[in-house]
Formats: sequence, structure tokens, C-alpha cells
Amino acid sequence: MVHVLETGLEFLANENPNGKPAVRGYNIINGQLTLASDGATFSSMNPALLKDHLGEFPLSTKADVNAALDAAHEAFPGWAATPAPTRGQIIGNMGRLLMDHKDAIVALETREIGKTLKEAAGSVQEAIDTCLFFQSEGRRLYGQTVNSELPDKELFTYRRPLGVCGIINACNFPAAVPFWKMIPAIMCGNTCVWKSPQDAPLLSFALARIMHEAGLPNGVINLVHGKGSGAGQHLVDAVDEGRVNKISFTGSTEVGKMIGEVCGRNLVSCSLELGGKNPLVVMPSANLDNAVEGAYWGGFGTAGQRCTSLGNLILHEDIYDEFMTKLMAKVEATRIGDSLVHDGVLYGPMLSEKYAKDFLVAVEMCKASGANLIHGKGRISSDNKPTNFLSTAEDGVYMWPHVFTDVTEDMECFHEEVFGPAITICKARDFDHALHLANASPYGLSSAIYTNDRLEAYRYKTGIKAGMTGINNSTTGAEAHLPFGGVKGSGNGTRESGIWVIEAYSYWHAVNDELSGKLQLAQMDVEEVEMAEADVDWTQLA
Repeated sequence: MVHVLETGLEFLANENPNGKPAVRGYNIINGQLTLASDGATFSSMNPALLKDHLGEFPLSTKADVNAALDAAHEAFPGWAATPAPTRGQIIGNMGRLLMDHKDAIVALETREIGKTLKEAAGSVQEAIDTCLFFQSEGRRLYGQTVNSELPDKELFTYRRPLGVCGIINACNFPAAVPFWKMIPAIMCGNTCVWKSPQDAPLLSFALARIMHEAGLPNGVINLVHGKGSGAGQHLVDAVDEGRVNKISFTGSTEVGKMIGEVCGRNLVSCSLELGGKNPLVVMPSANLDNAVEGAYWGGFGTAGQRCTSLGNLILHEDIYDEFMTKLMAKVEATRIGDSLVHDGVLYGPMLSEKYAKDFLVAVEMCKASGANLIHGKGRISSDNKPTNFLSTAEDGVYMWPHVFTDVTEDMECFHEEVFGPAITICKARDFDHALHLANASPYGLSSAIYTNDRLEAYRYKTGIKAGMTGINNSTTGAEAHLPFGGVKGSGNGTRESGIWVIEAYSYWHAVNDELSGKLQLAQMDVEEVEMAEADVDWTQLA
């Protein structure tokens, strides 16, 4: 084993077409670089250039996950006892290191998961913003002094850490989301075992090394790589074994429900940020050009691979034809390709072959539901490509933008998330019908309305069942000081980001400090205050 900061990157012999070397990746357990206990590995590949091999990483076993949990438990007492301002200083160091290395991290994220450089820069900037926000929260981890109902007694409340947190995040925001989870977790004094996304292990490895370079003590954050069904499942199973005090998960609703069941039967806290079928309503008073921009970006930015991507586009029937003409002109002109090679692309490849296969299944589900496919032809190939496709199709995993119309709420595609470049479009008769449609799916993550009628905007934001709402803005977007999360099938009510997330990684501890030198019992020893008798006949005042 080698300490994480005692070696540079190790490279593998390879013949990548872009001349970039493949990296030997490691788990980071108690500050040490380790391989899987059985030597098994898996590869990370560039979805825009499938011959581009980024590196090999440990396919972690249960023994590896247990070693990471051991390290986290061992580090917990010392880290919890570290003054919160000191913890904040280390977190601030992380943010500054991310700024120093931002361009390299952005390029790595684009290479590993295919996001455009602009979108990858947004993801990394969100991680930076999170660090800088929580650096100052180290001096504001407040409790309260509370007045007692008894004399010579003081009451206090304190925030206490939960213990060891299991962190599992998806690969579509591999910089922002793990920082959303781990930065507030360690700010509150917890330690973490982080299972990296299978499709973004190199970026996760780089970020974990930056965390240690910032001054993070060994064992506070432990990184293990592997599959969700392997290392991820081992981490969830550890809840049943009493070894995990918190699970924070971003991913599918199906897996989130399973994790919620395991945590629930063990009375263990869990944060679940799950899927969405995010509605966007356009009313006749809206600026249609602005609304088209929002719908187009919401549906097809990141190749539709965001939990906040536009799902159901709900158009008032009076503006339907004009809106669709404007929208389809943009869809048909969409620039698609590898952002590392071509400028001005809206989106690049799917995150991986797995996501591509799942998306094509979802497209067939939309067709089988009875929706009308007016644009989109599945996977892009050299003889099946849109006008403005800029890359070599067979080099990567690229999809057409898909548009389905004539969708009604009795169709399966109205209710099911389609994780990829596809939107489903419904007509609404009036505002009430539009609001009904917006609330009719089983999800409740993000939502939006375009209207210049302030009463409609008010009625929408008070009537929608969602964790987030945009008014004259798209279904996407998050800031480090706002709560992020959903309701219904999109989550269990916990939130990422902002001061609200602290509730998810700490518990309230009430302290009763008796100064009187004797036993005083609340409620029982409180002297009753007698009311004075008034010599007034109140009936005479009527």
C-alpha cells in the first residue's frame, strides 16, 4: 500500500487513438492506495471515443468495503472532535485546489462521461461553490441556549454528527453531486465511505486525491470503486450489519426504494435523490422564444441525462402550433458531437453503452404507448445521422434527439422517466388542466412554467407538487445555497445543498445543565401561577 500523496499517477501501456495514457486507478482506504482484495479490475472508457481507455480500477469486494468502513469508524472520533472551523478550513482548501486545477478536471469529466466542456465546467464550479459555502458554515454550526421553566437550570441544543456515512452517486454529475453530499457530511463531523460511479471512476479518484491534498486526515473520506450491484450493494448491506449510520444516494427510484427499505428497518437515516418526469408548462402570455429556449435546453442539454431534464412538455392549445414550429426548427438544427473536438455542440454521447441501451428501450416504450414520434431515429450511425452531427458515429455512443407528440396522461410514457434526449408533449385546454397534467406523474423533482400572467405564476408555484419550480426558466439549474431535491417518487423529502442539508447529516442533542444542586423535575416541580380574583360581575358589562 502507498499513501495517496506519496506517488504520482501510474500509467498503463496502451495505444489510445488520442495519445493519452490510461491510468492505474486505486481505492483510497485510510489514506492508502489499494487494489481490490482479489485483484479484479474494470475499465473506464470515453463514450465519445470508445477506443479511448482512461484507466483500470479495482472491482471492490465486500472485504474492501469492510476495510473502508473500518477506516471510517476509526477516524470518526478524532474527526468529530476537530473544531468545526478547522473542518471548514480544510473544506475551503478543497475549493481553492479545485479552482487551481479546474481546467484539467473539466477536460477529464468531458473525456470520461461525454459532457460538453461548458456543462462539465458548470458541474465542477458547483463543487467549488459548495466548498466555499461550507467553509464559512464551519463557524455557524449553531445550537441554541434555551430558557428553562425551572430556576438555576440551563438548557442547550447542539448539532452532533451521525457517524459513518455511505455515499453513492450517479455518474451524470460526478463532481457536483458527491461534493453536495460529502462536504456537509464532513462539515458536521461525519466520516464517509464513497462508492464512486462505475462510469466515472477516474474523475472520482482525482477528486479524492484533491480532498486529501487539502489536509483531510486519513480515513475521513474513503473511496471504493466498483459496480452498484457489487461495492454499492455491499455498502447498503452494511446498514443491516450495524456498520453504517447514514446512506446518501442519487440514482433511480427503484434502487432508492430498496435502500429506503433497508435503512427504514434499521432506523438509519437516508437521503434519496431520485428520478423525475419534470413538467414544463407554456401558457399563451409567455414569451414564446424564451420558452422554446428553455424547453429545448431542458429536454436535450446533457443529452437529456439529468434527473432534472424536461419530461412532459405541456403546451396550451392556443399556442401549440406556433410553439412547435419554433421548437422543431431548433431540434432539427441540433449540433451533436464530441465537445473536446468540436465547438458549439449542444450535447455529446450517452454516458455509456449501458445508458444507450436503456434509452433505446425507453424509446420503444414511448412508441408502444401510442405516442407519435415526429423526430428521432434511435442511435446515430454513419448512414443514420442528423444534419448537424459532427463526429464519427461509430467512434462513440450517440443518439438522435427524439420528440413525441399526442401524449396523454393514460399513456405509460407520460409517467415513466426517459433518461436521454427525448421529450413527450401534451396539450392543455387551460391553466387548470395544465396544472393537473403537471401533477399527474408519480414524480415531483423539478418543474417549470412560462407565463407573464403573475396570477398564473403564483397559482402554479403554490399548486405544483415538486421540490423545485422555475418561473420563466427551465426545469434545470441548482445553486449551492438553495435546497435541491424532490417529493413523491423523486425522493424522501431530504435535501442537498444550502443550510438545509445540515439537517440530513446531524442530529439535535438537548443538554439539561442543573445548577441548583438538587433534583428538579420539569412539569412536576414547576410552581403554578395563580390568577388573581377580580371583583367584577362580568355579566353586568354585556
